Amino acid sequence: MSYKEKNVAVSLVTFTLILGFYLKQITHMWRGGGLTDDVFGLWATVVVMGIIATIILTIIAHIGFAIFEVIRTGDDDPKIDDSEDERDRLIDLRGTQVAYLVSSIGTLLAMLTFALGRSPYVMFSLLILSGLVAQVMGDIFRLVLYRRGF
Repeated sequence: MSYKEKNVAVSLVTFTLILGFYLKQITHMWRGGGLTDDVFGLWATVVVMGIIATIILTIIAHIGFAIFEVIRTGDDDPKIDDSEDERDRLIDLRGTQVAYLVSSIGTLLAMLTFALGRSPYVMFSLLILSGLVAQVMGDIFRLVLYRRGF
């Protein structure tokens, strides 16, 4: 796996876990009588968790990958190729396009629910959900392109 591919894999795992947490909490709130003011705390938790988890898991992954590389090669100072070439830029561009498409569709659906008379809580919850799903879909698409050898 290349350096960029490892970063995408860490991002995918991080945002998949956050998406799972968010879906679990929203489902629990919805079954408990709908979305109330408690959803503000969930939104803040998801945003802060996204930032902190991404930073921490990326650092841990880089340390783990470096240790693995030292064990694999036996070299105390392994060379990690973190350069970005045209292929990496194109893969990132395609993944970003997929993420924007999913996010745009999610935003449209969220606004449509509000226009049809649903609560603003529902609209904002769908906006956060579409952002998380967009990130996961973009990362999946990037990994597929890396694996295919785009």
